[in-house]
Amino acid sequence: MLGSVTLRIAFIAAECEPWAKTGGLADVVDALARAVGEVAGGAVHRPIDVFLPRYRGIEVPADAPRRRLGVPDPFGSNGWTSLAVVDVPGNGYRLRLIDHPPAFDRDGYYGDANGDYPDNAWRFGLFGRAALEVLRGEDPPVDVLHVHDWHTGPVLLARDGDLRDDPVIGRAAALLTVHNLAYHGWTPADRLGQLGRSPGDGLIPSDADGLDLLRTGIERSELVNTVSPGFAAEALTPAYGMGLDSALLAKGDQFFGILNGLDTDLWDPATDRVIAARYDRGDRSGKALARRDLLRRVGFDPADGSPVLAMIGRLDPQKGFDLLADAAPTLLDRDVRLVVLGSGTSADVGSLRALGVARPDRLALLERFDRDLARRVYAGADGFLMPSRFEPCGTGQMIALRYGTPPIVRATGGLRDTVIDASVSPETGTGFTFDDASPEALLEACRRFLDWFSPEPGADGPAAGGRRAGGRRTADGRRTARWEALVDRGMAVDFDWRTHSAPAYLAAYRRAIAIRRAT
Repeated sequence: MLGSVTLRIAFIAAECEPWAKTGGLADVVDALARAVGEVAGGAVHRPIDVFLPRYRGIEVPADAPRRRLGVPDPFGSNGWTSLAVVDVPGNGYRLRLIDHPPAFDRDGYYGDANGDYPDNAWRFGLFGRAALEVLRGEDPPVDVLHVHDWHTGPVLLARDGDLRDDPVIGRAAALLTVHNLAYHGWTPADRLGQLGRSPGDGLIPSDADGLDLLRTGIERSELVNTVSPGFAAEALTPAYGMGLDSALLAKGDQFFGILNGLDTDLWDPATDRVIAARYDRGDRSGKALARRDLLRRVGFDPADGSPVLAMIGRLDPQKGFDLLADAAPTLLDRDVRLVVLGSGTSADVGSLRALGVARPDRLALLERFDRDLARRVYAGADGFLMPSRFEPCGTGQMIALRYGTPPIVRATGGLRDTVIDASVSPETGTGFTFDDASPEALLEACRRFLDWFSPEPGADGPAAGGRRAGGRRTADGRRTARWEALVDRGMAVDFDWRTHSAPAYLAAYRRAIAIRRAT
């Protein structure tokens, strides 16, 4: 019956590219909202709504529709406060900004140099309730609340609390997508008043010492998913569940993984205007020019053909940055050059800084966030490192494959789902994987990468991959046929959101509605 019904979908999230981003959450919200609208046809009412706080720095067109809205607020005048809703059309969906400067006109999204804001429960409680109040007064009624991470826990509290009998919100099904299990939005008991709640109020147990907003979302959503099947399986274990494995186990088959996609319009070496030369699977000659351009930019000798491995991301242990820091001296001794782009406060940065100073021709540590340089790294490197301790999905490996740069990844979460080890499956492999979160295991995977990367055996002379003075290969050395096949297979993998992920979410929406309306 539901298969022929036109659905109204509302995304509620704390981040959305390009307006507000700290990580992959923003990319997913933007790309998935667009992809669902594109593949759904008449099955979904359009435009899809995407609710986002209006943080400091988000500019809106002067003629964007704006209206005032009254929202329940435990600290407002008579328990209510007034805020603005600003609708920004375009980009494949309707962005709906909740504009309330006391809550969102701040230095950071979630905190500042002193840590998380102590009133985050109030801030995101107000945001979620505002989204629901907007939807309550509109037609057609919303069918699915697609909520993301802990910030939207208050949405589910309100839906199953004072709005449970509301003819619009009470009927709406909820799909919670968990992008990062590490952040729970813990609200101690003495701050529950920020949500207009207290222990023993019917929604919170009388003996509660606080509220885990992510757990609240998990328990109160019809369906819960995370962003890869591999991580969904890992999340059910104490090692990866971050204290929520029991709550996820209790969901049974109502918890599952849907692999994130990739915005293949945004990430395409054939149309990328940032990289030095564009190329595609059929003609990869431009990649050599992109390689030389990257090496010049980071201060390496562009004529040196020795392998270049790159890593992009937060410089912290979750991403396995410490594993690379420990492995780096050995890799440099093996004639590898390293390009590391990212920012963070990891204690391991110091050791890499020192190594970069000592060996500037072998290691480039670029401590910043640079979108354009990231594109040049994906296109110009020979291999891409993702030694993550855990990785719900990851997009870096997908981009690297699309740009013809085989990834070297730890076999965890979405990395396991997206990279096939060429050492194990030479005819189907797309990269190299390792299991143990150790420098030794990373080095072993890099050794296998280097074995495949080696030039044609027996070749000599510059044009055939011979070695120049100092023992380093010339940049135009001829690769083996198996290397070229490896690169070709990686570039052929289809991660487009519209192919698999968006249809899977559409099916999940219909399933969530069926569950909600059967209760």
